[in-house]
Amino acid sequence: MTRITRRAVLGACAALAAPATLRAQPRTIRWGDLLPATHPQVRMIDRIARELREKTAGRLEIQSFPGGQLGSGRDMMEAVSTGALQLTTDGAGALSAFLPALSVVEAPYLWRDAAHMAKVTATPVFARLNGELVARRGMRMLGVTYYGKRHLTSSAAKPVRGVADLAGFRLRVPPVDVFRAMVEAWGGRPTPINFNELYLALAQGAVDGQENPLPTIHAAKLFEVQKHLVLTGHIITPRMPIVNEAFWRSLAAPDRDAFEAAIASAAQWQDAELLRQESELVATLKGAGMEVIEVDVAAFRAPVLARVPAQFAERWGQGTFDTLAAL
Repeated sequence: MTRITRRAVLGACAALAAPATLRAQPRTIRWGDLLPATHPQVRMIDRIARELREKTAGRLEIQSFPGGQLGSGRDMMEAVSTGALQLTTDGAGALSAFLPALSVVEAPYLWRDAAHMAKVTATPVFARLNGELVARRGMRMLGVTYYGKRHLTSSAAKPVRGVADLAGFRLRVPPVDVFRAMVEAWGGRPTPINFNELYLALAQGAVDGQENPLPTIHAAKLFEVQKHLVLTGHIITPRMPIVNEAFWRSLAAPDRDAFEAAIASAAQWQDAELLRQESELVATLKGAGMEVIEVDVAAFRAPVLARVPAQFAERWGQGTFDTLAAL
């Protein structure tokens, strides 16, 4: 008679249990962002992570890396393209470094408001651009979120009350050529600086001012190093969750569906939260010591529209700017 030892029984149990244990291990998904952890865009990622964990019974686990922990926006998009990072969030202008035609989605004075901008996802233009991004760079846009209406800020020594005050003004912009062209149309000196270096650059006087949406100005505490808030409203910025295509296709179809649903739900919250903050933040920033300057927006718009759409028409496609503006 074969003697069954305790060691044999334990070994058999371990062998049987091992596959189930391995299957239960969550798949870790890294998502990088330039913005601080308090910004609604990063809180959106946290909401997506919670919902996705619940809907997949813990199979998919998102780890968020805010505040530029994984490098500049360009660094993170490069990493998503190669598959070293699964997701990041960035603007259309920044993403145009990989697909130049995408910069039209973040063109100055294109969108009327957040609802107008949201219409772009249903257009053939967006579908074509997304297909080209997948084919050329192995990345996919999973939607469009509202990042906010961009305004100028300036140092105490450089108040901006009209376009003429921007002559020779050193304005920090993202490393995006459409932004540079906009500032040049105003007569300013565009100065590209990575966002995670911006606070220090302003504090040291390397630039005279910068431009961003109100929630970003507040979350990054730029009011500590800028005196004037200039309400130009020059760009309504979209920001897109960007995923590595090979990783995306490696997910089971139900998990992709759960992911998309979580993004849609969290993005809806984020957009509403940013709009709520924008409605309050002018007063908040004024209370923090900034002088709020209301300018003639039409005077800022005119030189930009006279120059920028024509300058980029070949890249964007003839008539694309006007087609999107008319949505």
